[in-house]
Amino acid sequence: MFMKYLIYTVLIIAALLVTFFGLGPVLFADGSFAERMITLLVVVLCYALLALAFIYWIKRNRESKR
Repeated sequence: MFMKYLIYTVLIIAALLVTFFGLGPVLFADGSFAERMITLLVVVLCYALLALAFIYWIKRNRESKR
């Protein structure tokens, strides 16, 4: 039970860090448009990896209880 909340906490903190350090430069950077789009692509990939990790964790956790 403790591990479940620990993983959820880690994933939520990781999503918040990606939001803070990723979307800030995309929205407020004074670089070129191409630089912003590359940063946006990296941020979206980070969100996708976090979502896949979350889905994997839920499926693994659900199967182990059966």
